[in-house]
Amino acid sequence: MDFDHSRYDLPLLGIVAYSGTGKTTLIEALLPMLSAQGIRTAVIKHAHHDVDVDTPGKDTHRFRMAGAMPVVLATAKRFAVMMETPDQMDDLDLPLLLDYVLISKPDLVLIEGFKHWPLPKLELHRPELGRPIQAWNDPWIKAVASSEVISVPSGVEVLPLNDVMTIAAWISTWALR
Repeated sequence: MDFDHSRYDLPLLGIVAYSGTGKTTLIEALLPMLSAQGIRTAVIKHAHHDVDVDTPGKDTHRFRMAGAMPVVLATAKRFAVMMETPDQMDDLDLPLLLDYVLISKPDLVLIEGFKHWPLPKLELHRPELGRPIQAWNDPWIKAVASSEVISVPSGVEVLPLNDVMTIAAWISTWALR
């Protein structure tokens, strides 16, 4: 995969972990804390299953099924873009998704999943799940938040997984680097 994260003028941070580790729960807890610090944070989430946010029978679904690419549903409070990706193979187009997100001018983009992409990452680790620490094989992992004391490669920081305030502080100072 060809991806140059340095072309973006804002910090991108992947949040990676095995399923069931708590990625979504952590991001949900981090967002209000980052917002309170004045950090406008966008989130891109990778889903491994087929998800459709549209409702069959509704106008937008009918337009999409008729071939519109994309369909934008807009209200005074929010809008949603729905676009088919028929030429997409197994991997998602992270640069395309970032282009959509950057329109809103965030200060930081948290990217849940996309664990094989070459971008800075925070790994979440729960030894009780019996899964290996990915930081040993991924030089893009900058810190590991763990529920227990662990050993990590040199240069990788260790954070307490159950201390969201410490993780938020690390992210905000990391984002300023």
